[in-house]
Amino acid sequence: MNLQEVIDSLQLNLLTEEKDFSTIEVTAGYTSDLLSCVMTGAQDQCIWVTLIAHNNIVAVASLLNVAAVVITEDAQPDETTIARANEQSITLLSTPSPTFTIVGQLWDMGLRGT
Repeated sequence: MNLQEVIDSLQLNLLTEEKDFSTIEVTAGYTSDLLSCVMTGAQDQCIWVTLIAHNNIVAVASLLNVAAVVITEDAQPDETTIARANEQSITLLSTPSPTFTIVGQLWDMGLRGT
């Protein structure tokens, strides 16, 4: 599935710059709020679901080449984090929904973990 399908289905809010999300394939999902776990467990082109909204998510996401980071429970990154994500071409999305709900919806859409 592509990232645009995920954004539309889950009604996610885009925090970073627009792209052609229909060309970005999402290969898997991963969820964790522990950055060291993400660095060892997430795979290339996955969608990472987390409650974390601070600057370190951009560094980890760029190392792993994730398709996007979904920040849950209305946690909002600051402007510096958003600017850094734009510089690194990292897509940040947000939702008021809890992490558990978003992961369940991704599962229902057929997306599986790494």
